[in-house]
Amino acid sequence: MRKLLMSLLMAGSLLAGGIGAALADDASAPAAASAAVASDTTASAPAADASAAAPASAPAADASAAAAASAPAADAAPAAPTAPFSVDSSKINSGDTAWMLTSTALVLFMTIPGLALFYGGMVRKKNVLSTLMQSFAITCVVTIIWTVVGYSLAFTPGGSFLGGFSRVFLSGMNYIKGDKATTLTVSHLATTIPESVYFVYQMTFAIITPALITGAFADRMKFSSMLVFMSLWSIIVYSPIAHMVWEPTGWLATAGILDFAGGTVVHINAGIAGLVCCLVLGKRVGYGKEVMAPHNLTLTLIGGAMLWVGWFGFNAGSSLAADGRAGFAMLTTQIATAIAALGWMFAEWITKGKPSVLGIVSGAVAGLVAITPAAGFVGVGGALAIGLIAGVVCFWSATWLKHKLGYDDSLDAFGVHCIGGIVGALLTGVFAVKDIGGFDGSIVLQAKGVLTTLVYSGVVSYILLKIIDMVMGLRVTEEQEREGLDITLHGEHVE
Repeated sequence: MRKLLMSLLMAGSLLAGGIGAALADDASAPAAASAAVASDTTASAPAADASAAAPASAPAADASAAAAASAPAADAAPAAPTAPFSVDSSKINSGDTAWMLTSTALVLFMTIPGLALFYGGMVRKKNVLSTLMQSFAITCVVTIIWTVVGYSLAFTPGGSFLGGFSRVFLSGMNYIKGDKATTLTVSHLATTIPESVYFVYQMTFAIITPALITGAFADRMKFSSMLVFMSLWSIIVYSPIAHMVWEPTGWLATAGILDFAGGTVVHINAGIAGLVCCLVLGKRVGYGKEVMAPHNLTLTLIGGAMLWVGWFGFNAGSSLAADGRAGFAMLTTQIATAIAALGWMFAEWITKGKPSVLGIVSGAVAGLVAITPAAGFVGVGGALAIGLIAGVVCFWSATWLKHKLGYDDSLDAFGVHCIGGIVGALLTGVFAVKDIGGFDGSIVLQAKGVLTTLVYSGVVSYILLKIIDMVMGLRVTEEQEREGLDITLHGEHVE
């Protein structure tokens, strides 16, 4: 494990060198761009209809590639907007807005109660309340962080690796109801819905990502340290990765990385951070010697089912419009999830003699994870292949690989989310259909996105954890761990 962490640090040094060189090359451009962006955030919309100016799709790669594709026609039509801007309310599409309001609620539903119950059922009874508390508290904390600075750093123009400060405390975002005309701001990434809706939709992604990490260190991290780590991680890790992948000026977006709904931004990002957390914290007391079976698989199955339903907002919502692509993303999500659940179930049945409830629901989550980057780019055949491969590979990583390497990933956050995310991201490059998503896939480009996320998130997570450990400590005492975190940290318990 020490070798693994050292490898991450060395790779991080190399990546930092590359980033530094790129920043030096960009040094003059962002300064001029920033001034233009600051004056444009509440300006009138471009002369062209805003709804036609930018594509209705979550990945920044779509926006940048679409802009490049339309370059020859630049004389005939104005350029797509590059920063949030104001429009008349008549430019807002009510169908798109209704769908995105629904999708936003669905994605929030994934964390509370979905992920909370999914994880809560898998821990021992003495830690169920602390596990539920983590998801609920992260929802509250990240909401405020996203409002204050996270959204601005992720989804406004800036440099290649980080956005600007034009939306700090949501400055410039408005809705003004006048006697004769109503105006409001829209994001340049979603021009047919209010910016407020886009902001909250992306907030739900920012919420669930750190919440996923908690599954890796369940049963042993101090609640106070967890809050500090997740707060810093949201700003220093999540926002830069989201900017690089989904903002058109981002480094990975301009390279052409395909990530429809968060394979790199959410799952690989959270999964590798979870692995680093469990390595830094160490194994649970009694791990490998005492029985640590889930206390209530009914809760886990219910939570997993909620994740499945909510994921339609996650993937189909990432079309950012109530359109055919959203419908196709929903289709591929359902297909991949079902076959992944069956793949895990049969792999477990063959190797262990019995199919389990925990196995089939874990397989479904693996399929949901893997199809996330591909949902808007692949066809039915690609969805079937991605789901089946993810189900089998994630079963292998959560059983054989974890045992072989000896790390204590409590609830398989790394084994399902990071490994599943890698499978999905790479296979997006294999199965992407240009007639569906508008882009040809490249496994080499996809690998670039995977490697960047692994190294950046892994290295920065390690540094944050070590600093927090030195300042306030990370892990509860052995006595607290044996008694249970519900009583020792929260003064409550389940009868």
